[in-house]
Amino acid sequence: MRALLLLCCFLASLLLSGQAETEDVSEEAPMRDRSHIEKTLMLGEDKPADDFSAVLQRLRKIYHTSIKPLEQSYKYNELRQHEITDGEITSKPMVLFLGPWSVGKSTMINYLLGLENTRYQLYTGAEPTTSEFTVLMHGPKLKTIEGIVMAADSARSFSPLEKFGQNFLEKLIGIEVPHKLLERVTFVDTPGIIENRKQQERGYPFNDVCQWFIDRADLIFVVFDPTKLDVGLELEMLFRQLKGRESQIRIILNKADNLATQMLMRVYGALFWSLAPLINVTEPPRVYVSSFWPQEYKPDTHRDLFLKEEISLLEDLNQVIENRLENKIAFIRQHAIRVRIHALLVDRYLQTYKDKMTFFSDGELVFKDIVEDPDKFYIFKTILAKTNVSKFDLPNREAYKDFFGINPISNFKLLSQQCSYMGGCFLEKIERAITQELPSLLGSLGLGKNPGALNCDKTGCGETPKNRYRKH
Repeated sequence: MRALLLLCCFLASLLLSGQAETEDVSEEAPMRDRSHIEKTLMLGEDKPADDFSAVLQRLRKIYHTSIKPLEQSYKYNELRQHEITDGEITSKPMVLFLGPWSVGKSTMINYLLGLENTRYQLYTGAEPTTSEFTVLMHGPKLKTIEGIVMAADSARSFSPLEKFGQNFLEKLIGIEVPHKLLERVTFVDTPGIIENRKQQERGYPFNDVCQWFIDRADLIFVVFDPTKLDVGLELEMLFRQLKGRESQIRIILNKADNLATQMLMRVYGALFWSLAPLINVTEPPRVYVSSFWPQEYKPDTHRDLFLKEEISLLEDLNQVIENRLENKIAFIRQHAIRVRIHALLVDRYLQTYKDKMTFFSDGELVFKDIVEDPDKFYIFKTILAKTNVSKFDLPNREAYKDFFGINPISNFKLLSQQCSYMGGCFLEKIERAITQELPSLLGSLGLGKNPGALNCDKTGCGETPKNRYRKH
């Protein structure tokens, strides 16, 4: 027994000395040059900020006058659970970090912002360290904001998160940091995916919260490391939620300098093999292979390759920042198209219900028959035949069973009745926004004109503007 005790003490001393030696090495390890980050993201340039207030004011006016009335009248938010606020329209681009636990998401954010060894840095470690959704924003000084405060502040874009309950708000935290990059972008760090953890153990709907951030993210970094390539149920669910967002996904194979060349090639192939069933597109998302942390690359590794990959990712990030307004206008237009399709479908359900009703009919049974089998009444086919709607944009038929289960059909009016002498027709206004107002606003940005030149006094902010930016 005594010999066993001595052996345990000896092994413990070896372990502690090894840890101390590792800590000494990490402290003395040379730090990587950050000049390429400053240059690529143009953080060192002292240029005046672009004035986009007039464009955002006009975009907000188009949304409130041409899109929101129809959205509220047909309760679109209860179908898609996606309500757009003024804070979301004026918000900065959002970069979302997803992936398994301890793959380097928080370390990567620290590295991009240069927060390591400062009081601003996110806590990192080999164990699962991030249990909250952490939002990094710009502020004049370091400040921590509780999730309850973020949700209560209507000026921010996070007020809709209150619907996920108080348990989630306790897992939401905002950090304001006086950093130049955060003046133009917002970073969101998420809890790592742990496959052996059940959803209910988190205490809040993790996948629903992820979906909320995915729907609003301009760029999505899905981070892996060579030791965590296994795909479980939670990761599979995450990629299912990313369907349709492939253009915004960037896959990162982090900690690449820990592997020899031959092993790195095998891991790269294994990553594609694991993700192939989850990403059902012809062209796979871009994969960046590097080590995103402040320490110098390990010797005898592909330093030049890793540096080029890192610069490519930074250029991607910078492109998203530069295209902020274009992406925001395109997002609002896509939302308007979905609202229009939803209104047309509800109108068709209502028209069919009125046509089938007789004096002796049971209204509940008649409408139940329509909802259970809409194809028998050509609900969706009629929409495709009479309007310029793509069949790929049509929502799921099953979703309307739940929608009308909560909202009786008698609560809605026909589109033909949604008109007024002064305000015009809701459908005509949203169609004008989709086909004229939003494309015109987008075109004025694409021609390199000063966005601040757009003035609501001249264009009307909601009326069709004159094309003063026609190409010569």
